Amino acid sequence: MELDSVAIEEIVKQVLAGMERKGNTVSPAGFPAAAPGLLPQKARVAMLTALEHYEIKEFPIPPVGDDDILVKVEGCGICGTDAHEFQRDPFSLIPVVLGHEGTGEIVKLGKNVKKDSAGKDLYLGAKVVTCMIFKDSPQITMFDLNKQNVGGSDVYGLLPDDDIHLNGWFADYLLIRGGSTVFNVSDLDLYSRILVEPCAVLVHAVERAKSTGILRFNSKVAVQGCGPIGLICIAILRTMGIQAIVAVDGEQQRLDFARQLGASGSVNFKDQKGTEALAEAVCSALGGQPADFAFQCTGSPVAHSNIYKFIRNGGGLCELGFFINGGDAVINPHFDICSKELTIVGSWVYTLRDYATTFAFLKSAKQIGLPLEKLITHTFALEEINEAHRTNLSMSGLKIAILNA
Repeated sequence: MELDSVAIEEIVKQVLAGMERKGNTVSPAGFPAAAPGLLPQKARVAMLTALEHYEIKEFPIPPVGDDDILVKVEGCGICGTDAHEFQRDPFSLIPVVLGHEGTGEIVKLGKNVKKDSAGKDLYLGAKVVTCMIFKDSPQITMFDLNKQNVGGSDVYGLLPDDDIHLNGWFADYLLIRGGSTVFNVSDLDLYSRILVEPCAVLVHAVERAKSTGILRFNSKVAVQGCGPIGLICIAILRTMGIQAIVAVDGEQQRLDFARQLGASGSVNFKDQKGTEALAEAVCSALGGQPADFAFQCTGSPVAHSNIYKFIRNGGGLCELGFFINGGDAVINPHFDICSKELTIVGSWVYTLRDYATTFAFLKSAKQIGLPLEKLITHTFALEEINEAHRTNLSMSGLKIAILNA
């Protein structure tokens, strides 16, 4: 029997209508991206069971509740926080499934889940990222701009182990529970999605800097520390239209990449003898004038002490390098702050609203040709996660990521 195009179209409509009557969510293309019946019964996770030691474990995939989402993990970046936990367990989480810079594809939806945290549709096959879990603070919404940053909430990848186990992105599957924030980012490529979380850290820092009223289009800016955080900071400043940006670091490879991401000049502190010489080099790289504003992106107390010398009288500073206690820094309050009348802001992770800004930033960076995807220099399979962390600690690359086949 031959079918004409009209008959085929009618059959497709009937099939889709039947699926919708059964409560099965379909993708915008009209076809389910994954068949729930084909899901495995178990999932692998990389569980940190001791200092500097992950084990691959298998756990049953739990039932998906009415408000839950099951995500097949595609990839996850390794963060400095993961490195701290890998080496020292400062948050006393072991045993734990880490990974909070992750992304993946929805393969099962609870019947109550229709929209993401920004009001976009969710469906089978949608690519998503997570932000915060507000189970205990339901009044926090997408539009409560600064009530609470992520420090006061839970995050997948930093949750204590429980009977679910699928709590972090270093896994095959993640169970997103009701009360979580989730965003449909299907319009971003895989590497951009992996970079969402670290980019949100810098979007938040730049927004904090802008609140001083000092950071403007024509500002001269110094960025100290050119790991992934400092490099992303440079890219964000460049998308804002700021052109005079000097990068400061001790690794020439990172300084070279900083120029690709928008830095107009660079200073290798290893080439300078003493703080005064370093400050003079930064001033020279900015056309002979000190920075109007500076971002301190290292976790080094010595670097924090030095950065005041880079900044002009009446200038500004954003300190974001100390995610955990890195020790005390020595400064002279009179010369470094008071007599210069500096305006200083601290920045720590991000708020929910910063994620929406981050999506726009990633698209803008791509439009103007900034090669952010090159930040991901090494990728490893889940079973290679111990090697991936050792590579991260060796600083032989920039952003290290775990990718699932």
